[in-house]
Amino acid sequence: MEWCTRAAALLGLQVTERSALAELLALVFQYDAKSILQTTEAHVVMSRYAARDVLRQLALLLLDGAELTTDRFREIIAHLKENMDLRGRELFHPLRLALAGRSGEGELDRVILLLDEAAAAGFAAPVKNGPRTHFGVLFGL
Repeated sequence: MEWCTRAAALLGLQVTERSALAELLALVFQYDAKSILQTTEAHVVMSRYAARDVLRQLALLLLDGAELTTDRFREIIAHLKENMDLRGRELFHPLRLALAGRSGEGELDRVILLLDEAAAAGFAAPVKNGPRTHFGVLFGL
């Protein structure tokens, strides 16, 4: 129930229709790396300047085992901005693609913040694993 309350608080203001909320929540529960990598969206994102470097650095930061909290996510973003001198879509789209499964806008950052908590919540429905696992599946780490 706590996770659902947090999910409603994080995602509820981002959508105007129930179907849009369901679409965002589905990103927490569904992750098919093979399908993601076959999309045009993924090819466009990964062909941009420094996209692979962003993912390498992000993976190194996530593989330290720390839970991905709001504060930790902010630290990671600050670290990437500082060390890679990237902003905007060059930074955020590869990050969102790897963690949420889509490149989209800021609402996906809120989805990302729900992943570790959802994985630990013990739902009857399968929950995709936290962000560290995504790199193992998506990029063979």
